[in-house]
Amino acid sequence: MDYDAAIAYLQELTKFGFNFGLGRISELLHRLDDPHLKLRVAHVGGTNGKGSTCAFTSSLLREAGYRVGTFTSPHLHSYTERYVINGRSVSPERLAGLITDLKPHLEAMVAAGFEHPTEFEVSTAAAFVYFLDEQVDFLVLEVGLGGAIDSTNVVNPLVTVVTNVTMDHMDYLGETVAEIAAVKAGIIKEGIPLLTACTGESLDVMTARCRETRSPLYLVGRDLVYTPLGRGLSGQYFHLRGLVGDYRDLFIPILGAHQLPNAALAVGCAELLTGRRLTAEQVRRGLARTSWPARLELIAGAPDILLDIAHNHAGAISLRDALAAYFPGRVPVMVIGMLDDKEWAKVVDELAPLAAAVVVTRPDSPRAANWRQLADYAGKYGEAEAVAEIGQALARARDKAGPRGLVVVTGSLYMVAHARSLVLDGNPRPSAGTN
Repeated sequence: MDYDAAIAYLQELTKFGFNFGLGRISELLHRLDDPHLKLRVAHVGGTNGKGSTCAFTSSLLREAGYRVGTFTSPHLHSYTERYVINGRSVSPERLAGLITDLKPHLEAMVAAGFEHPTEFEVSTAAAFVYFLDEQVDFLVLEVGLGGAIDSTNVVNPLVTVVTNVTMDHMDYLGETVAEIAAVKAGIIKEGIPLLTACTGESLDVMTARCRETRSPLYLVGRDLVYTPLGRGLSGQYFHLRGLVGDYRDLFIPILGAHQLPNAALAVGCAELLTGRRLTAEQVRRGLARTSWPARLELIAGAPDILLDIAHNHAGAISLRDALAAYFPGRVPVMVIGMLDDKEWAKVVDELAPLAAAVVVTRPDSPRAANWRQLADYAGKYGEAEAVAEIGQALARARDKAGPRGLVVVTGSLYMVAHARSLVLDGNPRPSAGTN
């Protein structure tokens, strides 16, 4: 298969939907000689901030001289973005070859009476094969959904990370924070250290799980302590006391106070993985060179455009707080597109009151929410309209904002990624450090 055919084949596997459990992925990997058991893994879960924490961790390890694989999902613009080694995505040709080589194993499994692996299970298996073939020193592995029931949970990690736990994917993970945390805590393995920024009920769950598995627990705010120093539209400065080192005058080129605990977790994770204190310069360069697009990404223009994937209630609160911190006095026009299985009403409740106007659009996904219903709901806070096509919605918001205004594009990853492509195709100037 060429790349297009391989991606079409993978997308066809989405018909199997979310079919949780480790039986299919374990069988597939066994047929591939268990590549996942030969990798040195940091396993990163949580509700929000998983991807950012993976990006920080990978950049830190790279600056420390290691060959680092990173597997994250979903992607913004290309499937190849899921498979990265030292900042470089897998080539389309290589990914096509990986999927082509897996296909006979999938067919043999079905012929033997097994259920067909899902799209994400096949993607995960391809990642393990790829990173083992490429002999990475470490693999930074993001959980897809949940933890205990996620196909990445076949690994035996060196370190586990749970960023935080909030309400999300309730139809799959549970109806309370404690229930969701119990699923996410499933990645904690016997004797393997956990790093977390969890608080409240979710921290209670993590603590109990660590006690049960005799796993060391390292907590942001107690064992990893950051001190904010200042912020601007290019990023933010802070000091950090790590697990084994003190690091002064650090900078991350990613906006939002919620990114500071993610950076702290990443430093602690890198310290545990390497078993040593990173030099101050390695930490400084690693954090400063981290890129994670579409997370409070400011693209300067006329008007300025802020892209942020705030697809759940906690994400909307972080965006709300960031707007107050970084753009005081500026009243944005918002473009919002949500998936139906998300807390879209709570997202609108947080963001619509801040906006001069809201333009609701439809993500290119079969799970898209009813954009007209969402627009009607947003209308209780002020001016709101529904524009189904994302490009037209973006143009409408730009017109409303005017050349000196601010447009905020937020909600579903699918919609924000589409909008980002349209904005960058127009050749505006990305602001320093955000892309």
